Amino acid sequence: MKKIIITIALSIVTFISAQSQQVPTGGQYEQGMGKAFGLWKEGKSNEASAVFERIAAAEPTKWLPNYYVALVNTTAAFGTKDKESINALLLKAQNALDLEMAKDQNNAELYVMQAMINTAWIVYDPMTNGQKLSGPTMGLYAKAEALAPNNPRVVFSKAEFEIGSASFWGKDTKPMCAQIDKAIALFATFKPETVFAPSWGLDRAVEAQKKCK
Repeated sequence: MKKIIITIALSIVTFISAQSQQVPTGGQYEQGMGKAFGLWKEGKSNEASAVFERIAAAEPTKWLPNYYVALVNTTAAFGTKDKESINALLLKAQNALDLEMAKDQNNAELYVMQAMINTAWIVYDPMTNGQKLSGPTMGLYAKAEALAPNNPRVVFSKAEFEIGSASFWGKDTKPMCAQIDKAIALFATFKPETVFAPSWGLDRAVEAQKKCK
């Protein structure tokens, strides 16, 4: 599990840089999302989360604001050592994600997000949560894969989690490394549905590929 901690922690920077790209200045929704990404890029996670939360409340038919509430708080948890803060961050992430999962059980990105929250709980308390959540987390990735087998984040995130587990147990990681190669190829042709849709992962996948080799 230690490698999972390291790889997820290193992913935080790439998440932010990928998702805080320049966005169009249109209506209130677009402006609000752009403001939230800007705050996140500046390292103001709490402020960014608060803006995403306000957008989510104002735009209940859009899943992305709550998705980013979950992503911002989960990535913040990976960069935090204080256990009380981690607990609060992950509970906020879970509450936001639950709202969207209740509306749609066919969104692969939401399953990947839930798997990340689970991974954060494993890192938070490996002895208590490792055995309890590892199986369910693989189940989440299986669901995501069934829904979107060519989504590069699904392929990469699943492989990265499996590498962490395999390394912990001393198992061969070559099959997972092959999946990372596949993910990188998928990133080359993947086009987000909107400018705000998840697009993170390529930089981290390239780093993981280097480690594999």
